[in-house]
Amino acid sequence: MTASVTAKVLMYSTGVCPYCVRAERLLTERGVTQIEKVRIDLEPERRDEMMTRTGRRTVPQIYIDETHVGGFDDLAALDRAGGLTPLLARQAG
Repeated sequence: MTASVTAKVLMYSTGVCPYCVRAERLLTERGVTQIEKVRIDLEPERRDEMMTRTGRRTVPQIYIDETHVGGFDDLAALDRAGGLTPLLARQAG
């Protein structure tokens, strides 16, 4: 049984990114029903925003509320360590 997800999830991605697909799948398996996707391939100006916010050039870049989780490998490691579900269930604010 998955916890109730109250966190806002934002993911910078592109249309041809297999790690973005894997990240979305993992988040969905953990109960996330809505992901705000920023397609930097369709909105190139948002790539600069992503790089300024994260210091990284690769996608996906995932935020849960105001916490920068990182890319898919970071997300998967957080999940394996037991930290993803509590982060998703944390009350914002």
